[in-house]
Amino acid sequence: MQYKDYYKILGVPRDATKEQIKRAYRKLARKYHPDVSKEADAEARFKEVNEAHEVLHDPEKRAAYDRLGSAWQSGQEFRPPPGAETRFYHYEGGPDLGAGGFSDFFEALFGHGLGGAADSMRARATDQTARIEVALEDSFHGATRTLHLDMPQMDAQGRLRSHRRSLRVHIPQGVIEGQQIRLAGQGLTGGKGPAGDLYLEIHFAPHPLYRPEGRDVHMILPVTPWEAALGATVSVPTLGGAVSLKIPGGSQAGRKLRLKGRGLPGSPSGDQYLVLQIVLPPADSEPARKAYRDLERAAPFDPRERLGG
Repeated sequence: MQYKDYYKILGVPRDATKEQIKRAYRKLARKYHPDVSKEADAEARFKEVNEAHEVLHDPEKRAAYDRLGSAWQSGQEFRPPPGAETRFYHYEGGPDLGAGGFSDFFEALFGHGLGGAADSMRARATDQTARIEVALEDSFHGATRTLHLDMPQMDAQGRLRSHRRSLRVHIPQGVIEGQQIRLAGQGLTGGKGPAGDLYLEIHFAPHPLYRPEGRDVHMILPVTPWEAALGATVSVPTLGGAVSLKIPGGSQAGRKLRLKGRGLPGSPSGDQYLVLQIVLPPADSEPARKAYRDLERAAPFDPRERLGG
């Protein structure tokens, strides 16, 4: 079998930190994911990247791998020394694992076929975590969605294969970024026991108006110069529908106003914060230009006065 240089596969030095390894893995996994990559060998590279990460992100596996030394070159014919098979393999994967099992090189070091750790893995269920993206409105109103996930599943030979699953999932009201939804019994199955649980980690899709922060939502509110200067009552959108907002006279750009309880529902509910953005009307006609000149004469003002010079 051929030696695999896992550090070279991820493009990191042998003394790379755990954070460097994680960043490199995420970058390459996105690049070679079979669902999005145009590369001809994307699936093979994706499996290779996953295998390298499986070893290097685990301190025990990495230490065992490093004990082989650094003299080996990627692709060299390799025969593990006696007793090198450690059989401590433990999988904590999620839906990003590519289809197919690990290489002969990996199995020679960490257990292969149905022996050792592969048997123990089949005998116990494993929880899994998957990242899902939902709309902010789904959290506000609550929703039921059908999700399609590529989940790892162990076959009869003890290898992990990618399996497409469709799950009907309830998104509870008030769920926030990073919160997990537990689906009991929907994780990796164990041959001799019940399936583990599946944890869905919530992430919000980018929204054209709102930026969530916990249960609060933030929004840029455009206003005219006269609305800011003189004060006005304007209609503003919220996740629950449009409401009236009073803008105090003399407001400046960047002023923050609050709509209490208009964020994501909860105990207590979040608020909606609006940051004023003063938008100037275009001087694209003679009446508009005259209005600007009249304003210049009626209200002389130097916004750069405090800058000096």
